Amino acid sequence: MAVNTMTKLTLGPIAYHWSADARRDFYARIADEAPVDEVYLGEVICSKRAPFHEADLPATIERLERAGKTVILSTLAEVMLKRERKATEDLAAMDTPEIEVNNAAGLYARGKRPHRIGPFMNAYNDATIAWMAGQGATHVCLPAEMPAPAIAAAAQAAVALGLGVEVQVFGRASLAVSARCYHARAHGRTKDNCQFVCEEDPDGMPLRTRDDRPILRVNGIQTLSESYVDLLPEAARLIAVGVTHLRLMPQAVDMVAVAQVFRDVLDGRVPTGEADARLATLSGDAGLSNGFYHGTAGYRRIAAAAPA
Repeated sequence: MAVNTMTKLTLGPIAYHWSADARRDFYARIADEAPVDEVYLGEVICSKRAPFHEADLPATIERLERAGKTVILSTLAEVMLKRERKATEDLAAMDTPEIEVNNAAGLYARGKRPHRIGPFMNAYNDATIAWMAGQGATHVCLPAEMPAPAIAAAAQAAVALGLGVEVQVFGRASLAVSARCYHARAHGRTKDNCQFVCEEDPDGMPLRTRDDRPILRVNGIQTLSESYVDLLPEAARLIAVGVTHLRLMPQAVDMVAVAQVFRDVLDGRVPTGEADARLATLSGDAGLSNGFYHGTAGYRRIAAAAPA
């Protein structure tokens, strides 16, 4: 039985510093093979990375749209420098494709013109979502750390205002961004002279506790969860409370296969339990977690209750 064939499956922007060749190959496969409806593009973490792949954006957009995907451009999550403000203003001035705003600078630059709200904007409650709608928001992606009751309340408020509602259902959760570049500092370098060391870790730099247990991942200025968020077993509940879009975050795994797992469940071709086992295999050593959704520590894996 299909969970909901009207729900959109989306692919978030690449958070890591993948090479231009890797990005081109990745989006070519997404265009040709991945059963996703919408794809977010753009540099959201470090403006220094953008020149490596900006030149490919027009061709990538054209190929994805030719394949029937809707493309959305995402702004930086952190805007600190004059060139970052200028890049954000240039992006906010565009009429097409759609824009996802991840920082207040982007919100200001957009000037109440239609836009999407990204997960870095902390849309935690109905009052905030109502204010965002008044600023021109047409869609909101909720932060990854929200528990089920908060998601339900936020989704209800957004739907009542006619907004689309998106929740991350796969991939590492973004926990924080900082003015400092952890990646550079870990290698004895400064942020201004990082030599793009983050490219050495296409799935983030692993951090371990003193007793040598994996705990977090570092991606430039960003701190991420060690495990991949997996809300596939909770997809039906998310849709039932009003979530309209399910977001997959790109990781260094077979994202076409990951997208197919979610699509098979949404279309009712594969039982959720069987599909989730496939997802665990695809995720390798990263492990899967859903603690935030269940109101506990994010790294935990809580068994989903049987549907009511």
